[in-house]
Amino acid sequence: MKSLALAPLLLAALCCPAFAQAAVKDAPKAVKTIPIRPDGTPSPADSAKALAQSERTALQSDLAWVGVYNGVINGEVSERTINAIKAWQKDGGGKQTGVLNPQEREKLGAAAKKLQGDVGWRVAADPVNAIRLGIPTKLVPQMSSGQSGSKWSSAQGQIQIETWRLKAANIAAVAEREKNEPAGRKMDYTLVRGDFFVLSGLQGLKKFYVRAQISGDEVRGITVLYDQASEATMAPVVIAMSSAFTPFPAGPAQAAAPPPRRKVEYATGIVVGADGAIITDRQAVDGCQFIVVPGYGNADRVAEDKGRDLALLRIYGARDLKPIAMASTMPKPNIVLTGIADPQNQGGGGAVTNTSATLSATALSPAPAIGFAGAAVVDNEGTFAGMTLLKPAVVAGTPAATGNDAVLVPADQVREFLKANNVDATSGPKADAKASVLRVVCVRK
Repeated sequence: MKSLALAPLLLAALCCPAFAQAAVKDAPKAVKTIPIRPDGTPSPADSAKALAQSERTALQSDLAWVGVYNGVINGEVSERTINAIKAWQKDGGGKQTGVLNPQEREKLGAAAKKLQGDVGWRVAADPVNAIRLGIPTKLVPQMSSGQSGSKWSSAQGQIQIETWRLKAANIAAVAEREKNEPAGRKMDYTLVRGDFFVLSGLQGLKKFYVRAQISGDEVRGITVLYDQASEATMAPVVIAMSSAFTPFPAGPAQAAAPPPRRKVEYATGIVVGADGAIITDRQAVDGCQFIVVPGYGNADRVAEDKGRDLALLRIYGARDLKPIAMASTMPKPNIVLTGIADPQNQGGGGAVTNTSATLSATALSPAPAIGFAGAAVVDNEGTFAGMTLLKPAVVAGTPAATGNDAVLVPADQVREFLKANNVDATSGPKADAKASVLRVVCVRK
């Protein structure tokens, strides 16, 4: 019947083109239809898009931690995200709707938080090259530092995380080098873009993951190695590390000027040379009109390392100084800080005191009292682990908040600083920290 109805119009089009054009012009226009779900509810993707960006990102992160999402954690709704939600619902024996109800969302968040706690997840800044990264501190409690980055590892080396930086003009050339060094790497994934690359595969009997980015003529990267037997644990951790990886951090918090220092500031110094060489927190003795070590007189500031916030002081004519013993060591989680608190915390006194803390990546928790800037850090075996940096906490670029942040400068970095300034560190397995610390007073204009 449709062909018969169209016949007059087709005939008119053949004999009278003008009539055909008019007929077509007057014909009703086709209406674009939008499919509607039978139950009238929005699609899973629309439900996810209705969430705030931060909530979508948190959702993807939690799905990654429970092992059902392996995509980019960026808050963008994708089919992979919806499928991950359905997979999690299926694993829990629920209905696979692709939309989490409040009870399901709370349960997912709690599961992800537990997994993060199990591995000691913490986002920190590498003190060597400023890379911001996530570290599973319970899996890799041992840390060491070198010229180009830091390394975290498990007791037997089953899991290793290393940051690095190098000078290069071409990110693709660096990616090609990483594919072949060390020799024998077998690739199973390669992604190279204009300013970054991601590689993963097998390196001997271990899985490896490499991510790097270029800015100017410098490339900063992270390499993760882990035994295949630990893949169930490490797979979500690697995804979280990739998301947290910020090789060139910038923002209000980094760009803001440092908080103002007090006119009279008390810190702790560690004796590193019998001739009067002392190291302390650089910021604690920055901008001083003069520096005093009570009982010994004035001190000169003879060298500094702005990147690591180390300062080398020297007092002259001092006797009976006992340099702290330094030995090669991997910092352990449970440590003791030995320092001299601000006089106000000691009723005007100046006693050397100890305070216990926990080392997580490079962060020391809880932060010690004011005056412990430059305090010695010793592990539970009595071995020197490094020096304490103490500074007012700054949160998300806001003015200084109440409290302090305490950070470890590892012993390896302290030794490198001393060597560069011709100070021979005293060797020895045990460190008598209480005998090797002094109060340092900075007086500013």
